[in-house]
Amino acid sequence: MKRSLTRIVLATLVVAAGAAHAQDNKTLRLLTWGGYAPKDVIEQFTKETGFKVEVTTSNNEEMISKLRATAGAGFDLAQPSQDRIAGPQTEFKIYKPMDMSKIKADLFIPSMLEATKKNTTVGGAVYGVPHIWGTDGLVVNTKTSKATDYADLCVAENAGKVSMRLKRPTLIAMAFASGKDPFALYNDPKAYGALMDEMGKKLADCKKNVKFYWDGKDQLLAGIRSGELTTAMMWDTGGWELNKANPDVKFIAPKSGALGWVDTFAIPAKGRNDAAAYAWINFNMRPEIAAKVASAAGNFTASKGADQMMDEGLKKQFADSFPEAALNNIKWYPAVPAGIEDIEGRVLDRVKAAK
Repeated sequence: MKRSLTRIVLATLVVAAGAAHAQDNKTLRLLTWGGYAPKDVIEQFTKETGFKVEVTTSNNEEMISKLRATAGAGFDLAQPSQDRIAGPQTEFKIYKPMDMSKIKADLFIPSMLEATKKNTTVGGAVYGVPHIWGTDGLVVNTKTSKATDYADLCVAENAGKVSMRLKRPTLIAMAFASGKDPFALYNDPKAYGALMDEMGKKLADCKKNVKFYWDGKDQLLAGIRSGELTTAMMWDTGGWELNKANPDVKFIAPKSGALGWVDTFAIPAKGRNDAAAYAWINFNMRPEIAAKVASAAGNFTASKGADQMMDEGLKKQFADSFPEAALNNIKWYPAVPAGIEDIEGRVLDRVKAAK
């Protein structure tokens, strides 16, 4: 009797495990940014492929934290920025190599695909392909501010009227505005640390100009709409959104160069549904789908031909913000070596504590 009961229990467990596995095969667990998986796009994907999509929204720091805590389990596809793949992969082994034979390369802008493959290669294997790209720069109320570069956030005429984040992009931006190239020092921790210390002192001196340091976009957008802020370091789509309501508010590519980022597709080390992951990647890079996602996210994509299907208003705003010289001057984030963010974190802590 005991043996029969044991066999029944084991059989039940096997059936349950099989059912769970079957469910896994029908679901894509996606770790992504807000706006990157619009409802209508998910519905069309499910209709075409049969795969359901479970979306968890996150950011770079949280993505790394979640995947590090589980050794790369819990999700089938993630979307870290290209500069946040090589370092975490080297340290924590949280991704698996991309099978490029399953990627429809002809759907991508060739130069962007090749650059991202190069920046996400570890040990000869590629760990990411490009999806959404954009920039950080300045959003300026041109009636009340003459700012043209990051250093203008700290000039006397803008005292008490600016906002920025206490995050690594602000340190890097200030370095470029000071005539330095921080990316060129990534492999020299001592020199990079000295440069960051110098930029930290500038940001500490600049605190008197800061109305508030922003974390969430709602506070920042409200501050500019109300006129409380004249200038802010922020992302391009936020500036273009504000420009729709107030033509005097513009996103400006700083003289020293906007900071460019690329969000990728990367497959977690213990993802259980690679088939759904590759299907989602190729589906999203179709121009007509990429245009829908780009409209929802407010940014352009690495999909070849999608820009021709974008909203005409966004295309004009992009052209106004990025004449050819500004476009060629974008400072694209390279892969972040291990230890760099620790250096920056210590400097930012000192800035935060400064009176």
